Amino acid sequence: MRSIVIALFCMSLTGLAAGQKGADSQGLPNILWLTSEDNSPLLGCYGDAWATTPNLDELAKQGFLYTHAYANAPVCAPMRNAIITGVYAASSGHQHMRSNYPKSSHLKLLPAYLRKAGYYCTNNVKTDYNIASEDQAGWNESSKKAHYKNRKPGQPFFAVFNCTISHESYLHRPDSGKKLKPDPSAVQLAPYHPDSKEMRRDYARYYEAVEAMDAWVGEKLKELEEAGLAENTIVIYYSDHGGILGRSKRFLYETGTRVPLVIRIPDRFKNLYPAPTPGSGVDRMVSLVDLFPTMLSIAGTSIPGHLQGHAFLGTQKTADPEFVHMFRGRMDERIDMSRAVRNERFRYIRNFLPYRPYAQHIDYLWKAPSMQAWYDLYQQGKCNEIQSRFFQAKPVEELYDTENDPWEVHNLASDPQYRKVLSMMRTENKRWMKQTLDAGLMPEGMLASMAQTGAVYDKLRSGYYPIDDLLAISDLANFAQPKDIEKLTEALRNDNAAIRCWAARGLLQLGNNAAPAIASLKEALTDTVPDVAIVAAETLYNLGQQDAALPVLFRLLKDKNEMVQLHALNAIDNSCKRSDVVKKQIEAFLSRQNDTTSKYLIRIAEWILEKPR
Repeated sequence: MRSIVIALFCMSLTGLAAGQKGADSQGLPNILWLTSEDNSPLLGCYGDAWATTPNLDELAKQGFLYTHAYANAPVCAPMRNAIITGVYAASSGHQHMRSNYPKSSHLKLLPAYLRKAGYYCTNNVKTDYNIASEDQAGWNESSKKAHYKNRKPGQPFFAVFNCTISHESYLHRPDSGKKLKPDPSAVQLAPYHPDSKEMRRDYARYYEAVEAMDAWVGEKLKELEEAGLAENTIVIYYSDHGGILGRSKRFLYETGTRVPLVIRIPDRFKNLYPAPTPGSGVDRMVSLVDLFPTMLSIAGTSIPGHLQGHAFLGTQKTADPEFVHMFRGRMDERIDMSRAVRNERFRYIRNFLPYRPYAQHIDYLWKAPSMQAWYDLYQQGKCNEIQSRFFQAKPVEELYDTENDPWEVHNLASDPQYRKVLSMMRTENKRWMKQTLDAGLMPEGMLASMAQTGAVYDKLRSGYYPIDDLLAISDLANFAQPKDIEKLTEALRNDNAAIRCWAARGLLQLGNNAAPAIASLKEALTDTVPDVAIVAAETLYNLGQQDAALPVLFRLLKDKNEMVQLHALNAIDNSCKRSDVVKKQIEAFLSRQNDTTSKYLIRIAEWILEKPR
């Protein structure tokens, strides 16, 4: 009898220990996210010969490596917004970099659902969710001290650790000049990058950052092992988007959106395996907006109908999707708009502001020595045709065969052999924009005004948002011919301001061919919505009507809406000569600013004064 009692006592202690270290009594797995910043899959496990990443390579051997994983946005804040809300940021009005507009109360964030399921949720430490009040996230802990070890005994955890080592800012540090691995002289450059000392050094420095990031991953995995938690914890490693060299981060190419995604699942939860055995690759198309519903599926929690991603693990796993979708809005001080669709082979990009170059000057991007050197070489006429494209106006559409053109330099959009593929991808992009009520079809000055009185997500769904009309007018604008001027001038008088703005954009894109619309454009200078007046003024300036255009642009530099001011500055920088009059107005603009002014306004205004003539 005494031996039975002792045995039962020992069993109870073992069970208590297991409860403290492992999953909870209901069998829920712990979930550990290890996230890195700004890195494409430049890892040994992805076949990169230059990478030194032993820890991630081993994690891939023990887990599953996703070969077609993508960020939906090529920059952090909009992407992190989509991850934490489960809704594309372009669908909720959060697609512009660091816009921080109010979040809809309908969009509860991921930790809220997992806490309700019993998880202890921690974030260490980055948020950057692109919403007005980030304390709404609902973490149990979100700080540099946040850790799963602080949970109650037996409580399952969802823990996020964010690594900033591989962030773009790594290249902004002074170059020590030390010997680098790999040898800068040996690395293979992308065909669009000029062969310069600065470019080669930054390639090698980037690999140096990735190696340091891999060591960080190793530390976190060791900590998990030493805590006795590895056998009960699903480990998910991914990067928030690609990067960090010019034409990667911020741009909708493979180098900006394809990300590493490695998931290790303990034997105890092998029912979740996405392939028969660990060490396998998984070809399913996955994007980061899918993380939210996948976590709920793993946790056995019903997936709300408003989520826009697809669960790729668990009981609510969906059929493999054919496409993933991506969006690009304003990047820091530069206004732009592009959308992309990717299937297993092809990438389609639609550029909605094709009259703007890819590489508009962005202060933060230009801090990298390689980017500054590339720009300088272009200015000196020392770049070849492929290298020069980055600083020139964009085509309306791009189509790339990523299997045969991994660097995406051969645009197939005008190739008759790919007409059916182009049509399929174009149709899918339009379907997705319509389904998600893409807020990018509204100029940001209007969007910012709307956000002053509530969440854009709610307003788009409770009021009239003419998505079909906006898609139609954006097509008319982007593919406009001189014969379309009458339709565009008629649209300049539409009751909807966003439609009027697109009509003005169409005329701007027509350049000198828009001369018959001068009278209508002058009428638009008095439009009650500043975004319309700004595009009309820029178009008129390019048509030789500077005396009519400049006063409007200068007046709107004093508008109360900072996004209107930014729009006016973008127009001035892209189209206006640096005359003494312009210089004086920009200097006056800068003199009016204070510590609360958006840094983006300061940066572009200073660039206008400093830009090489």
